[in-house]
Amino acid sequence: MSDRPTLTDAVPFSARHIGPGPKDQDAMLSALGYGSVEELVDDAVPASIRQATPLDLPAAVGEAEALAELRALAGRNQVLTSMIGLGYHDTLTPPVIRRSILENPAWYTAYTPYQPEISQGRLEALLNFQTLVTDLAGLSLANSSLLDEATAAAEAMTLARRVSKAPDGATFVVDAACHPQTLAVVRTRAEPLGLRVVEADLATRLPEGDVFGVLVQYPTTTGLVRDDADLVVAAHERGAIVTVAADPLALCLLRPPGEIGVDVVVGSAQRFGVPMGFGGPHAGYMVVRDGLQRSLPGRLVGVSIDVDGNPALRLALQTREQHIRREKATSNICTAQVLLAVIASSYAVYHGPEGLTAIAERVHRAARLLARGLRDAGVEVVHDAFFDTVCARIPGRADEVVAAAAERGVNLRRIDADRVAASTDETTTAAHIDAVLDAFGASARVEGLAADIASDGVAVAVDLVRTSPFCSHPVFSSHHSETAMLRYLRRLSDRDVALDRSMIPLGSCTMKLNAAAEMEPITWPGFAGLHPFAPLDQSEGYRALIDDLERWLVEVTGYAAVSLQPNAGSQGELAGLLAIAAYHRARGDEGRDICLIPSSAHGTNAASAVMAGMRVVVVACDDDGNVDLVDLRAKIEAAEGTIAALMVTYPSTHGVFEESIGEICEAIHAAGGQVYLDGANLNAMVGLARPGRFGADVSHLNLHKTFCIPHGGGGPGVGPVAVGEHLAPYLPSHPLVPECGPGDTSPGPVSAAPWGSAGILPIPWAYVRMMGGEGLRRATQVAILNANYVARRLAEHYPVLYAGRNGLVAHECILDIRPLTKATGITVDDIAKRLIDHGFHAPTMSFPVAGTLMVEPTESEDRAELDRFCDALIAIRAEVDDQPALLQGAPWTAESVLADEWTHPFTRAEAAFPGTVSKADKYWPPVRRIDGGHGDRNLICSCPPLDDLAE
Repeated sequence: MSDRPTLTDAVPFSARHIGPGPKDQDAMLSALGYGSVEELVDDAVPASIRQATPLDLPAAVGEAEALAELRALAGRNQVLTSMIGLGYHDTLTPPVIRRSILENPAWYTAYTPYQPEISQGRLEALLNFQTLVTDLAGLSLANSSLLDEATAAAEAMTLARRVSKAPDGATFVVDAACHPQTLAVVRTRAEPLGLRVVEADLATRLPEGDVFGVLVQYPTTTGLVRDDADLVVAAHERGAIVTVAADPLALCLLRPPGEIGVDVVVGSAQRFGVPMGFGGPHAGYMVVRDGLQRSLPGRLVGVSIDVDGNPALRLALQTREQHIRREKATSNICTAQVLLAVIASSYAVYHGPEGLTAIAERVHRAARLLARGLRDAGVEVVHDAFFDTVCARIPGRADEVVAAAAERGVNLRRIDADRVAASTDETTTAAHIDAVLDAFGASARVEGLAADIASDGVAVAVDLVRTSPFCSHPVFSSHHSETAMLRYLRRLSDRDVALDRSMIPLGSCTMKLNAAAEMEPITWPGFAGLHPFAPLDQSEGYRALIDDLERWLVEVTGYAAVSLQPNAGSQGELAGLLAIAAYHRARGDEGRDICLIPSSAHGTNAASAVMAGMRVVVVACDDDGNVDLVDLRAKIEAAEGTIAALMVTYPSTHGVFEESIGEICEAIHAAGGQVYLDGANLNAMVGLARPGRFGADVSHLNLHKTFCIPHGGGGPGVGPVAVGEHLAPYLPSHPLVPECGPGDTSPGPVSAAPWGSAGILPIPWAYVRMMGGEGLRRATQVAILNANYVARRLAEHYPVLYAGRNGLVAHECILDIRPLTKATGITVDDIAKRLIDHGFHAPTMSFPVAGTLMVEPTESEDRAELDRFCDALIAIRAEVDDQPALLQGAPWTAESVLADEWTHPFTRAEAAFPGTVSKADKYWPPVRRIDGGHGDRNLICSCPPLDDLAE
């Protein structure tokens, strides 16, 4: 009797992940003139880069087996009650938010809201986030999230240098009472820019000398709530920009920093319902005073109007962003933390200002109880004024107390041999406080202490208590029942187009399947509940998962080592370039500071190079979209002895496999430089080619693209950096967890947490484990097949701008709309907005070539969906000739087609129901085409009063 497969193996996971089945693949190959996908790939991918050996990865398992293995890994983590603090706190994610957002593909599979008409739901949730943090901080304007608190502080430093009138050579002064990981990331970011960071005790005075910026923590890392009003005045007298890193929950009770004149407030919204997840992902935030909005990094949601004059939301001031300004950008940040910002803002909407205040009061009361119990036992409590963190001085006993608390199931923070801190949060119970008191040897109990503190006021000075209202907009008082919240979140998600509704054909962005089995483990307590600075022996499962993933990514890329710390592709770029710069310095080549970048490159490349202290020199591309070798050699010769690196995307941003990549790498190495291969398009190489084996020295990998972490509406992302052996000593490190990096040779951390956004690493782990080496290879092959099938179907209607060998593209293709625009006036915008009426998100618009559409179908889309998309574009092409006004007025809302008057030269049905659309399944956009210029001229970036909208 032959072996029979188990039920879970009856259909391998790869068959669920890869859209076209064997019959459809055969039909598509036939349309392209090929007999097998291997023949197609042989013609598309240069033999010079192909790998002969299969990937040495564990054999693929089914979903049930992979989830069982992940449960075992989660079970190896010890999730103790965390009272460590340091900017990370346990929190209660309301189940209605966890189920409706975090576990809902309508939210987590959405793309960045660059097409605002089909992103109104998530844009509203982000506007809520901006309003929340703006109100709490007491300042004018917030962005829609940054990567974490530490990188937000570093962005505040560079903002301060841009806008301060302090002279060159002025310092950035960081209070010694800031979180250590924040100080470390600030130093990492300052060094290549030539900015001098000075650490000082700002409780006494500001150091002498020129100062362009000041950073303080509120409350401090050891819990002190300090009045810094005089410090702000002194800093402003010297022309410095003052930044406060603030705990948003504390700001529900404490005086907002904006009320003492600070310029910038940064922080993390993690404790607003977002699990700790061993360090991330979490939504950092930045709020600025009026006048700094055009220097604000990241994305900014603003209120505008559509063509009918109705209120509509969009991303505002996009001309500040790296994809437009490149080396002159305010920041290299490309992704944000949208999904986490949506959770945090929804937490505030659900609780409202009264609920948030009640949570803050409960947290503060728990800290007061603990402090009283310690004092009653004769333990010195270092700070009289605190919010949630009690710092105790116990000379020589810190290790003993921390160990005693751990035995009782509680993790405390050891500051030094003499001091221990305990931070309370909304999950803190009387039993937790009693356990901590036990660990200190105190006999008091919460039950007895409650009466003792009943008459006490808050443990801060009266003039530091918040008196100003916050979250007064009706959205924060309208959805407090679960029924109301459930319907509100459903209403928002219904306004959007995400991957659960239709194909998102964005070139360069790889919007592939985020399988439910990959997503499920991230909310398990064994992964979600761990503090990033918990003792290492409590994170055995996480570290095993991290070791697996690093080893597998080394195998996939052909490099020698990987760091998972970068929590976005942009941070991976920076980490890789910092490694290159450190390598050159270690060899005595300090003069190497030129970074060559092709004109087609992602905007983040140039911005990252500048942040790494390099000078950008642009290399031209030829008429076929390839790097111009003549220009490359000329630029190398002109910069002899100063070449640090070349940043090249492969396959190219133009969607082709360049035949000369080996020659390019050899030329850079001969000039003494290093090759940075941008891993944005790795989806076209996994299992077929290893960049570390065909000439590259370093790459960042977008796990939120190739390895299935969902985009979440514009974040989270994970951007690990993979390097050759000679660069491994220069990977990121961390001051609190040195085991995560190489040690003293490292340039330092690029993210706040040791392993970055570790909470979502189970997603790529599960993807690789369930696909196996052969499944990954097949996925790449089908990605190339799907792209060429789409290119072939559309070629007679829209010219394909670039192709590689044998007229084939890689995993994406660029449709040239410029001839059509010249002949008819119809633009890429018109086509993009008309695609909304078909229920599709548009391809990437005008990147990397203005006036074009870049399409990437990914391997996850089946032939029926590919054909539906192609049919929509073909129908639109016919409308260009027959009914151009139909496109120029798109998209068409229900309100517009039901208007009493209809004066258009086409029917209402033709506007609303193009031929590819089922009337029963119609997606109705909530707004018509948005006036972006109006929103920039009349900047409103928090929830406006309802009467303002009515006007």
